[in-house]
Amino acid sequence: MDTLLVLISTNAAQAHWWFFLLLILAGLNLPISEDLLIITSAVMAATVIPQNLIKLFIFVFFGCYFSDWLSYWMGRSLTPWMKKRKFLAKLVDNKRIDKVNKFYSKYGVLTLIIGRFIPFGVRNFLFMSAGMGRMSFKKFMLVDGVACLLSNSTLFFLAFSLAEHYPALMSFLHKINITFFAVFLTIGLAILGYKLYKAKKKKADNL
Repeated sequence: MDTLLVLISTNAAQAHWWFFLLLILAGLNLPISEDLLIITSAVMAATVIPQNLIKLFIFVFFGCYFSDWLSYWMGRSLTPWMKKRKFLAKLVDNKRIDKVNKFYSKYGVLTLIIGRFIPFGVRNFLFMSAGMGRMSFKKFMLVDGVACLLSNSTLFFLAFSLAEHYPALMSFLHKINITFFAVFLTIGLAILGYKLYKAKKKKADNL
């Protein structure tokens, strides 16, 4: 990742295209940090190529937005394929898909908005699950478009205004990412533990 960023810096005039391409690849679940790309593009706009500020923001926004579409369609198109594989079929059985549908019907908008601020690939999982649950693509585009604009604007212009404090900003972002991930993981483990406890209790009651 660091090597790619150095390459972008040495080709600043075409930086917007590089950022766009890398963000699209991130939508395919490659290990590329979307947050790092947004921050780096903003810092470059503030320090190296200020004349390309608007261009960088637009390309970064659409790179993030279109990468979300890729994640959505990966989830939606892979579901039939997964159902034909025994070791994956349980993950996408009709009961699970129905649960995902009900969840997104009830909390879909809020989930996508909050999910846009969660790092470590969690947001891609949420977008894929929206596709698996066959959430309306028009609804997904609308909700995710608003969420993407909100999160990108916040992070981009925060990084732009604090460009001279880039190392401190990256350190702060790292701590925030770790905190978000820890909270998300804790909640996930708590839910899993509760479900396992209920299943074990139900099994014991039936004996």
